[in-house]
Amino acid sequence: MTQLKTMRLAIALVFLLFLQVFLTHGLYSSVQAAIVPDVYVGIDMAYGDSVAEAKRLVDEVSAYTNVFIIGCKGITNNTTRLNETCQYIVDKGLDFIVYKDTTLGRNSSWVEMARQTWGEYFQGYYAFDELGGWQIDMQPSNLRMIVDMPANYSEAARIFVNETKRYLDRGFTRFRNVTQFSLVTSDYALYWFDYDAGYDAVFAEFCWNYDRQLNIALCRGAANMHGKDWGIMITWKYNEPPYLATGHEVYEDMILAYENGAKYIFLFDANEGWTQSVLKQEHFDALKRFWEYVKQNPRLPKSTSDRVAYVLPKDYGYGFRGPEDKIWGFWEADNLTGRICANLNYLLTKYDRKLDIIYDYNLIPGSTHGYGQLFFWNDTSLPQQSAPPPPSITIEPFPNPAQTETPVPIEKPESPMDFATVIAIGSVLAVVAVPAYLLRKKDFNITFGVTGIGRDYFGPVFTVDGEYHDKYGASLWWESRSTHTYEFKSKILVSRGKQYAKSYVLDSTTGPSRDQIGSLTVSRSTTVTGNYRAVFEVSQQ
Repeated sequence: MTQLKTMRLAIALVFLLFLQVFLTHGLYSSVQAAIVPDVYVGIDMAYGDSVAEAKRLVDEVSAYTNVFIIGCKGITNNTTRLNETCQYIVDKGLDFIVYKDTTLGRNSSWVEMARQTWGEYFQGYYAFDELGGWQIDMQPSNLRMIVDMPANYSEAARIFVNETKRYLDRGFTRFRNVTQFSLVTSDYALYWFDYDAGYDAVFAEFCWNYDRQLNIALCRGAANMHGKDWGIMITWKYNEPPYLATGHEVYEDMILAYENGAKYIFLFDANEGWTQSVLKQEHFDALKRFWEYVKQNPRLPKSTSDRVAYVLPKDYGYGFRGPEDKIWGFWEADNLTGRICANLNYLLTKYDRKLDIIYDYNLIPGSTHGYGQLFFWNDTSLPQQSAPPPPSITIEPFPNPAQTETPVPIEKPESPMDFATVIAIGSVLAVVAVPAYLLRKKDFNITFGVTGIGRDYFGPVFTVDGEYHDKYGASLWWESRSTHTYEFKSKILVSRGKQYAKSYVLDSTTGPSRDQIGSLTVSRSTTVTGNYRAVFEVSQQ
């Protein structure tokens, strides 16, 4: 009898243990399934005009994204194709955004139809593109908001905001009186002024080797002070194949944006000619992995008071890509630039993800505007890590800086040295405005730099251990006695005109190794520099 009771008790205990495991697993699975990500994740399809190709891409990503940007004008400018694509996206359970770089005009009725047909699945318009970046880089006058030389920084800010607002009002905003929809864009500079012009969300571009955390601080700070949303657009690392970074790098970029609070995270998909996809399986895998990370790691609410903010001078439209970047595209860096870069170097090192960057617009004296602390650009107590403090000046109103000289056309090679030579360390600094923040503590710092390559080329220049790097160089920390390989491109074709073809040719390599292709064994901190010169050759007819 005792054995029978013991057996029954054992069976009961096993049953209860099984029931506990079953219920626990079931409840956990239910909770996991109920988690709705608080971030929009998706693809910006910016190539071709094929509805079938759009459907293929939607089929690929619909299980691990929740929004899709129809970024190809071959579809967005054709109502029949657009309607079919939108319906397919919604049928797959995704929201969508429509890219448009022209005014709605006669197509304004489409907005009402879209809202009635697809409701909240239609988020709005991606209106125009990179207006701030184009201004800094002085793209052709028909592509930028400020055409003629402004009198000063304040006039530049006023013209940029007013012209952008005029384009948005004429093309989109006036139709929101009937149908509500969002206006978004991507950019790589002047985020604050994009928001001033009326955008509801701006996506800071993670492109080339621009500093991610610095651009997050600029875009998030601008969004917070305007009461708007922000996000990122992961786009090209190179101006030629493979265009995008590796899948692992893309995944790390998405994690960084998510942990910093981005509401939108997009991956740009198009080659240089806008004709085909550049996404590989490793990028789809990165998206899948990120989607799982988001579901398993929901974000906790964070208060602005947990962050600090650095306050820039009013209307200071600096590009923040390094000490040689422009101000509003018309002026060279001024005597404030060194101080600002040094301040940001210190603050990013100290506060990292807890730093925002804002402008001195309508700030109330004594108020931190929700931040834990404000640091002002003219605060002399901030350490000057990378530059001595410049003489104190008054910036209200801004002085009229000298106008940037007009560059010599490529077809007139009599002044090939008109492009500014950048010394090796300057090349590395140009990767980011605050390079010291990125350095990892290892045994020795090996710097690869480039001189002689102008602003007209952005692609890969050299490789280190098989990884491509551009003209802004690379700063690496390696263990003592480790061996590494490098290779500088011998000739880089930049452009081909009717009369001349322009290239950059490797003239010499300086440093511990003087070969175009070589290896070095680390024994101390050092610099390897590839020195290029511009060459103009008669074009072959």
